[in-house]
Amino acid sequence: MSNLRIFAMNHKKISSLHINNMCSSKIRASLKRLRLHVLLGRNYSSLPGIVSLELLREGLIGNDIKSLHSIINPPIAKIRNIGIMAHIDAGKTTTTERILYYSGYTRSLGDVDDGDTVTDFMTQERERGITIQSAAVTFDWKGYRINLIDTPGHVDFTLEVERCLRVLDGAVAVFDASAGVEAQTLTVWRQADKHKIPRICFLNKMDKIGASFNYAVESIREKLKAKPLLLQLPIGEGKTFKGVVDVVSKEKLLWNPNSDDGKDFERKPLLEMSDPELLKEITEARNALIEQVADLDDEFADLVLGEFSENFDLLPAEKLQTAVHRVTLAQTAVPVLCGSALKNKGVQPLLDAITMYLPSPEERNYEFLERISRLLLPFADQHVEIPSLTAGNIALTVGLKHTATGDTIVSSKSSALAACRRAEREGEKKHRQNSEAERLLLAGVEIPEPVFFCTIEPPSMAKQPDLDHALKCLQREDPSLKVKLDPDSGQTILCGMGELHIEIIHDRIKREYGLETYLGPLQVAYRETILNSVRATDTLDRTLGDRRHLVTVELEAKSLETSSLLPVIEYAASVAEDLSRASREAIENGLHSACLQGPLLGFPIQDVAITLHSLVIHPGTSTTMISACVSRCLQKALKKADKQILEPLMNLEVTVTRDYLSPVLADLAQRRGNIQEIQTRQDNKVIIAFVPLAEIMGYSTVLRTLTSGSATFALELSNYQAMNPQDQSTLLSQRSGLS
Repeated sequence: MSNLRIFAMNHKKISSLHINNMCSSKIRASLKRLRLHVLLGRNYSSLPGIVSLELLREGLIGNDIKSLHSIINPPIAKIRNIGIMAHIDAGKTTTTERILYYSGYTRSLGDVDDGDTVTDFMTQERERGITIQSAAVTFDWKGYRINLIDTPGHVDFTLEVERCLRVLDGAVAVFDASAGVEAQTLTVWRQADKHKIPRICFLNKMDKIGASFNYAVESIREKLKAKPLLLQLPIGEGKTFKGVVDVVSKEKLLWNPNSDDGKDFERKPLLEMSDPELLKEITEARNALIEQVADLDDEFADLVLGEFSENFDLLPAEKLQTAVHRVTLAQTAVPVLCGSALKNKGVQPLLDAITMYLPSPEERNYEFLERISRLLLPFADQHVEIPSLTAGNIALTVGLKHTATGDTIVSSKSSALAACRRAEREGEKKHRQNSEAERLLLAGVEIPEPVFFCTIEPPSMAKQPDLDHALKCLQREDPSLKVKLDPDSGQTILCGMGELHIEIIHDRIKREYGLETYLGPLQVAYRETILNSVRATDTLDRTLGDRRHLVTVELEAKSLETSSLLPVIEYAASVAEDLSRASREAIENGLHSACLQGPLLGFPIQDVAITLHSLVIHPGTSTTMISACVSRCLQKALKKADKQILEPLMNLEVTVTRDYLSPVLADLAQRRGNIQEIQTRQDNKVIIAFVPLAEIMGYSTVLRTLTSGSATFALELSNYQAMNPQDQSTLLSQRSGLS
């Protein structure tokens, strides 16, 4: 598994535990496809580093002399770990497919519409023409080893992008040149900002009717607040698009219109005699690029002002490329290239840009956040400084600014990997279901809360264990999928990020595990809160055997002005003084448990502050009884309060032609939509609105009917908002009618 080994051995950021979380089943399946390429009908070249014995004996690979070590383990400076990210349908997978073809990884061009691409090989992906799981591939390009991950663009699978970006060194953001920055583009861009990923932009679909290079660049500047560095300009747009001009080298790249695969193109320098107007335009663009980079990079500014201030034309392309590389790594600007992956134009220069401008693993700064300055051995309130700590001891440390409860602290990544391998071997020897390796936890990703849920049932009770096994496996692969048991009905509840997410899970259970399951109606995951302050008192007095358990609790619950998923817990001074750690944990467990089911519809409670005013515990009372009493007391208080349903509010972006704008707006008004803005994007209108999730189910079918299939839309969870009294009353009536 060479694509994984590179990450684990040469990448400073990730550990083997991180890698194991990354869609392992998909990588295994990808490798199987490579081994069985004859059966699958695709023609693959050999994997990077796999060469014939004859060539190895001669030491000759192509025209270069290479050592076996350099083939299998290339220098770290020659490695690029990158991801492809974009809004859905911007052309990520097609771009990836062309990259693999031109690098020699594949010997035929795959097509999303034909369902024969390398990275979209799940049945569900091929049927829908979208990416659902991230896929990793490894290939070589001009002496560089590139590990590439193709990520999904659909909002339901945002977590896939999140867990991939955190292990990458750089990314290629793909844009539809006719649309520019779209809804999911903003989401993945924010994720890349969060993980401080250097990136380059590829304006795809330059051949599409309505494509506009200037519009797309301006949307990057305005919506992403990024500084675009124009390294290329297109030759023509839409149907007239035939190539690009390299601004850095002042060369034009023209693709042969008679070439079927885009391999046949020529690179010509711009000359005054043949292209006077184009040469003038590119010279101005190059000068502007030099000035822009000089403003962002002091080293380059000194060079330009010192040696080339009189004539920028004399500045070597290599000097400008090096400066752009530094600026990209500093994330102060983003290089912009363009092309058409579907028409096989502009992909080879994109590959060159990946190797030239995106960082190698050694150029990314992954300083440990858990940096320990001193170790201390505690003796009550006295501390003794110690040089080291061995297993089984407890110690104190100072200087940890970014750690939280649950973080794992290691001396080095290599020691963590060695410990993990050692624990796995121990677990195998003891045949334990939960091996020691599972205890070696490192920081996880932020998993968004699900917004949809439904019941799922097996065809018979005999198949329930099989369903449980399938769901357990799928949850390990997809942490955004949540499964819980309804305490009243005993039914299994499936919670997901959207309609498509749950539909894909249902389909995978059928195809991969051979289970015909039944889904209940899709329901919205509401939340509940309270509007006023209420007090309650409760006493639990129970004798078990010869032991009496007695607890008396008085608490107050009130609404919070700021949003908080978990209750904010406070203690009166008289309570906090004598409270043991065990009792405090029992109290907080009880309060959290009570907030899992609200008094109106049984949805989780949020935006609540709880103050414990009095607590009397009889000696010998168990912590379980303390939790039970506190939980019951809070439930009593919540029932007395003025209650409010909170519903998920979605950020909706609809792209529609002018002809269908009015019916779409009228339909959104019926769906309790709140129109924020109507933008103009080329010949289309873009509606930005907030719409309750409950009103948007099945929207794709309605929108297709209203606009004759011409409109597209994107959804993203914005926040939870209070329902108005009329809508809340209607919802409560519907639910009580169902019950």
